[in-house]
Amino acid sequence: MTYLSLDKTKLVNLEYSLLREVIRTNRAGSYSSTTVVGCNTRKYHGMLVCPIEHFNGGRFVLLSSLDISLIQHQQVFNLGIHKYQGSHYEPKGHKYMTEFEMEVTPKRIYRVGGMLLSVEQLMVESEEQVLLKVTLEDAHSPTLIRFKPFLAFRSIHDLTQQNMVANTRYQNVERGIKIKMYEGFPFLHMQTSKENEFLAMPDWYRGIEYTKEQNRGYPFKEDLFSPGYFEMKIDKGESIIFSAATSEIKPNGLKAKYTREINKRIPRDTLLNNLLNSTEQFIQKRKGRIKLVAGYHWYHERLRDTLVALPGLMAYQTNREPYLSILDYAIEEIRRIYIAENNIGLRPDAKDIDVPLWLFYTIQEIEHMFPEMDVCKKYSKVMIEIIQHYMRLKDGCVRITESGLLYAKVDGKPLTWMDAVVDGKPVTWRPGLAVEVNALWYNALCCFVEHCSKQAGVDPGDIVELTEKVRESFVNTFWNEEGGYLFDYVDGEYRDAAIRPNQVLAASLRHSPLSTEQKKAVIDVLKKELLTPKGLRTLSPSDPQYKGVIEGPQSQRDVAKHQGSVFPWLSAFFADGYLSIHKRGGLPFIKNMIDDFEEEMGNHCISTISEYFNGTPPHLGKGAVSMAWNVAAVIKIINLIEKYN
Repeated sequence: MTYLSLDKTKLVNLEYSLLREVIRTNRAGSYSSTTVVGCNTRKYHGMLVCPIEHFNGGRFVLLSSLDISLIQHQQVFNLGIHKYQGSHYEPKGHKYMTEFEMEVTPKRIYRVGGMLLSVEQLMVESEEQVLLKVTLEDAHSPTLIRFKPFLAFRSIHDLTQQNMVANTRYQNVERGIKIKMYEGFPFLHMQTSKENEFLAMPDWYRGIEYTKEQNRGYPFKEDLFSPGYFEMKIDKGESIIFSAATSEIKPNGLKAKYTREINKRIPRDTLLNNLLNSTEQFIQKRKGRIKLVAGYHWYHERLRDTLVALPGLMAYQTNREPYLSILDYAIEEIRRIYIAENNIGLRPDAKDIDVPLWLFYTIQEIEHMFPEMDVCKKYSKVMIEIIQHYMRLKDGCVRITESGLLYAKVDGKPLTWMDAVVDGKPVTWRPGLAVEVNALWYNALCCFVEHCSKQAGVDPGDIVELTEKVRESFVNTFWNEEGGYLFDYVDGEYRDAAIRPNQVLAASLRHSPLSTEQKKAVIDVLKKELLTPKGLRTLSPSDPQYKGVIEGPQSQRDVAKHQGSVFPWLSAFFADGYLSIHKRGGLPFIKNMIDDFEEEMGNHCISTISEYFNGTPPHLGKGAVSMAWNVAAVIKIINLIEKYN
């Protein structure tokens, strides 16, 4: 039994298996994704999904799926599965599955009578190519195998229908065919390592349904085109490689290429190794630039996510250059979007007032993990620019108040990470003085005093005085004496007493404005009201606005997103704050948190962590199936445990 293995008793239950997804990437923008039984439940699923430069680098599903069939005694056994109207699945290949495992790469085992077939799949690193390896592990009679492709050639955000514009003609290539259904797309080359016969049987398969899209309130039916199928003999013990790629390849080299690629993979034999595998999938190298994808399937890079995630993702890396390149690009974007010399307010393309302040956290954490890199010195110039930028903000929608705190308010526009908007109105509008923004502001000032004030050409006494002023103002403004925790935001006379996780930053950043007793009180409240096995809730269940389940159409999900749903990325800050108070005595509790995440490796998306979870048990994964800052958070907790040990 491998670390990640699901047996047949669970796999044949579609209610169980269709909830569990798999995603693999090529680290250059392409991915392959489906459910553990191979039935696509999202429009974002596909066997080969690639960025197409002709369409501004957007991702497109070229090869949606591939049905594999075994033939003995002229009887065909189709191992594929597609959903049609009325909960009708055809074919029902999942009933032949006996095992799913993911020790190195996704592997499915099928038993059909006396035939035993293993199917493994991987993405080729930095190439638009997916390889499928089938091995006939056992058979007692002559056997044929078929590969039947289903093509989409459409954006991941759209669906396709049978039409007269599609070019359904194919051209022969060595041991395969190539086809390009629409102008602007590359050819899709489908080739095998063994000589085959391609039987042309062009047809549209109409009305294939995606249940996840249906549940999310989106269009969910599409038509897929199949040009025919490849057929060949397969002997007992023989392996055959099927390749789908945007470039023609030499089929004789497929087996060697598969072996080279598989040897690059990290075995998924521990929680940490699963997360390190997932980490590599967020790193995207394309057109000479390295960036961090915030999550799959639909996210691209997001500055806050990048800054929060980088320290955790770097923690166990020996080659840190890609991560520093990502940080350098994030700094370029911060300069471009947030801190122009003449800017005295919020620029039109700046949505999040706290993003530049997160850079101090990122630099501090990297410095703490790798002191020999001296990143504080390396990035002192941009830290100085950021502090100078904020100190210039005296008027307007974003400004430093007389108390030294950072104030931000734009009518109808959320300016923090809780940014959901429904019908043009913020769901969780937190105008004025936001608790986590000012915790980050205080931390940034302290970091500035510690590393940059002499270089900045300012009187160290002045900046120290401002820092102390901010500390006192923070406590006076946010401390809820009666509740023993921090107000979430303050605007004029209004103080929001909702128990939310944003205050965890004030109790966990390297420079906190709170006393030890206050930090302990905050952590205790968070533990009691918000902590779950998957992270911190965004609102206490005792609050009348609490929504513990995220479901329904987009507007309904957005209303619930920050009103009780659970975000794992916050758990790293909770663990940091908890251990800073309890030291080694707190390790057993934090280790239990890790055990809870270990269970998640076999749930929503195998070997990674979803975007958020229901606040109500059993805390089902929701949103994007794999999220960088959540993976980074669990890695950071593991690293914290090691350091305290």
